[in-house]
Amino acid sequence: MGGFDTPAALAILGITVAASLAGLYFAAAIIERSLFRPYWLLRKRQYETVITSGFVHADLTHLLFNMITFYFFAFPMERVLGTPRFLALYLAGLLVSHFGTWHKQRNNPEYASLGASGAISAVLFAFIVYFPTQTLFIIPIPVPIPAPLFAIGYVAYSWYSARHPRGRINHDAHLGGALAGLAFVLVTDPGAYRGLLATVAG
Repeated sequence: MGGFDTPAALAILGITVAASLAGLYFAAAIIERSLFRPYWLLRKRQYETVITSGFVHADLTHLLFNMITFYFFAFPMERVLGTPRFLALYLAGLLVSHFGTWHKQRNNPEYASLGASGAISAVLFAFIVYFPTQTLFIIPIPVPIPAPLFAIGYVAYSWYSARHPRGRINHDAHLGGALAGLAFVLVTDPGAYRGLLATVAG
């Protein structure tokens, strides 16, 4: 699906897979240096981790799930938005999702998180605005789910998971990224919401 017309999505996919695999199997220090630690963000000026944490993952399953989601939604979104706007969307997802996490965990020195979930959520929800009649699949559920219904379920899952955290996966980032994606489209292309509203209204 990727190609010369989607250079940003192709680059992000390649860098994320390479960095994650290198950190998981060859040099654990890559992941340790990339972790987003809200408590230390300002205290030690670890500003780069807002970006670097989005390119490493907790395990192979975490990486595969995120990259499969990214593959199916990021490439068509770059074609719709163009490369500059797509990069802005991806960056907005990272920044907004990390801000929410920072605010919640800024006084917790033990907290650390990683993964591209916030940025990918932004891409996914922007996709839902542009393609509201699209049906999505969730592994292992074998039936197609309408995009607006998927969005509701995704937010509910993220809300529940954020209150029952496990490992270093940042479920708060899912919700923050989703809101960032919706807001990004509203600000940059509000007319895109007409199709979504018409679909929801039935």
